[in-house]
Amino acid sequence: MALGDIGRALTGQALDTAKNSMLDAIKGEPAKKAAAPASPAAPTYDSIGSVMLAQVQAMQKSLKEDQELVVQFRAGEEMLRVVEIFVPSPQVFVLSGNDGQQRLTRIVAPASSIQLICKVLRVTPGSTPVRLKIMTPNPRPPADVAQK
Repeated sequence: MALGDIGRALTGQALDTAKNSMLDAIKGEPAKKAAAPASPAAPTYDSIGSVMLAQVQAMQKSLKEDQELVVQFRAGEEMLRVVEIFVPSPQVFVLSGNDGQQRLTRIVAPASSIQLICKVLRVTPGSTPVRLKIMTPNPRPPADVAQK
């Protein structure tokens, strides 16, 4: 295994851990105690949404400088190129992007019903690749800490 592959694997694990702790904070669950996982090769996920986000982030993370990840969402005849995913809760995604006429469009849908089309494309020389933005809300401090 090349040194770059090891670095990518370690970075992926660190991002997954940070993402999962962020999603746990959003759901309001207490911090999980450190316990030995049942199977170290198979990570556990709390929701379909977190699995989808992890997959999209992994695809984007592995891109070269001259590549971009094109994420599309189809609803009937409408095709949306997604440039931003906002996750107000682990069960709901808000997809933002441009439709075929370059109009800003947003789709609010349950994560379990969304199918994303992901393609890795080369960028024309001299242009900047578009990176998908994934936003999750910041965890709120407990009420007693916020009042002090």
